[in-house]
Amino acid sequence: MNVAIVGCGLIGKKRFKALGPKHRLAATADTNLALAQELARQSPGATAVQDWHQILEQKNVEIVIVATPNQWLAPIALAAIEAGKHVLVEKPGGRSPQEIKPMIAAAQRQRVCVHVGYNHRFHPAANQARQIIDSGALGPLLMIRGRYGHGGRLGYEREWRADPEMAGGGELIDQGVHLIDLARWFLGDLSLAYGWANTYFWKMNVEDNAFLMLQTPSKQAAWLHVSCSEWKNLFSLEIYGAQGKLHLEGLGGSYGTEQLVYYKMLPQMGPPETTNWDYPGDDVSWKLEFEAFVRAVSVQGPAPVTLQDANAILEIVQEVYRSRVA
Repeated sequence: MNVAIVGCGLIGKKRFKALGPKHRLAATADTNLALAQELARQSPGATAVQDWHQILEQKNVEIVIVATPNQWLAPIALAAIEAGKHVLVEKPGGRSPQEIKPMIAAAQRQRVCVHVGYNHRFHPAANQARQIIDSGALGPLLMIRGRYGHGGRLGYEREWRADPEMAGGGELIDQGVHLIDLARWFLGDLSLAYGWANTYFWKMNVEDNAFLMLQTPSKQAAWLHVSCSEWKNLFSLEIYGAQGKLHLEGLGGSYGTEQLVYYKMLPQMGPPETTNWDYPGDDVSWKLEFEAFVRAVSVQGPAPVTLQDANAILEIVQEVYRSRVA
């Protein structure tokens, strides 16, 4: 399929690498034209522009990937949907549920597939965990405990992620939404029982830490903490069932080797039977995510992560932010 990428920074480049040999980058757009041109040069015949509106006029473009700062995700994705393009829009899809809802209506009207880029679902450890849970080996799920964080970098408080207008919030809407998405993927619909967002270290107008207690209608719980004052990059997700536990840890790179540990409860209880899987090497989640999206486009099915999913996640985020102001 012919793909256009709007936003040619770090994430846009990752999305390009994930296209694989079957798909072609047809066009790029970035307010920094040099970035758009640099990416376009890697695909013979691709065009590069500063104004993303020009991409939507190209009839050969079938898929638009939107990889901009949060402020522009929803406006560009909505315009692409209205132009009849299939869309992969980076998480969180917008800054609020109010920005997601018009996209839902437009996608239904235009009959296009829109996927929201929650790539963490596509990490091998997460996929293996999903298979174990679906097999029934863990028994009924009880609760989830998740921690995710990094330590920022010099000047972090001056980046766009620290600007409430551009980002829509801080660490919760940045990394926190990944944890909420994973919790919903494993447990189902969740509502906010308790949430607290605060700024402890960074001198910025958005939170650098957030703590959430979520629950399903049957009172399964997800306790989540996200932080950009973690100092040592960390990803940890523990899934507890009546018959055992799964622990996902690491995302590769500075987060450490990606691994999954399965703790199987024995009939006599006591120390569990332990099985480990390691997933060294490159991060393949971006490639697997794009392949799943294209399959959904091909069969005219629902996206792997829908706009409705994004809306539900942002409803939780917005509720936490409202309680912070109150």
